[in-house]
Amino acid sequence: MHGVFSCPELSAASEELSIAELKRGRAGARHVLSLGSVSEIAHSDQLLSIARGVLGLGAIPFRATFFDKSPNSNWLVAWHQDTALPLTEKREIPGWGPWSIKDGVIYAHAPAAALEQVLALRIHLDDSIEINGPLRVIPHTHYSGVLTDSQIQKGASDSPGVVCVVPAGGVIAMRPLIIHASSKSESDFPRRVLHIEYAPSRKIADGLELALV
Repeated sequence: MHGVFSCPELSAASEELSIAELKRGRAGARHVLSLGSVSEIAHSDQLLSIARGVLGLGAIPFRATFFDKSPNSNWLVAWHQDTALPLTEKREIPGWGPWSIKDGVIYAHAPAAALEQVLALRIHLDDSIEINGPLRVIPHTHYSGVLTDSQIQKGASDSPGVVCVVPAGGVIAMRPLIIHASSKSESDFPRRVLHIEYAPSRKIADGLELALV
């Protein structure tokens, strides 16, 4: 989706993300929903209308991740699915786990029934072009449930995938179970993305509630 935001509408988030004292990894920073400018974007009419059109009128953002790919921090991600969700507490429930702690937040690998409730919206702060390491996806694979590593590799070998390019201010909607990857950048142009995830409500399963991160 092109032109969802104008560059001035994203300038506050760009500035705050550049100066905030975030715990940064090689790829960027987790758990940035608490930043005021990021929360404002996540709760904007533009994004909520997309999320609620897919997930229902109660859809809420629960997690935001900042991806920052540049010549100074260049990285790749192999073909995979996103299967871990942040939770408010640990409960031993069949189908959930293994469990872990990431930057002080409880995480569990979730079953397909939970992951199918999630929609991710990727807001591009820079142009995403073919040579600066854009998202690549294998279409329709999110209908296949949670896959093993060997099944993911087979899916990747059976399809060349689709390169997802979009100008700054554009948004890509994706499901966490779609097989996806990202190559290293071959350009001096940065590729910064806000990856914001939505669910129909914080209750993601009986006895489990999503953490807001």
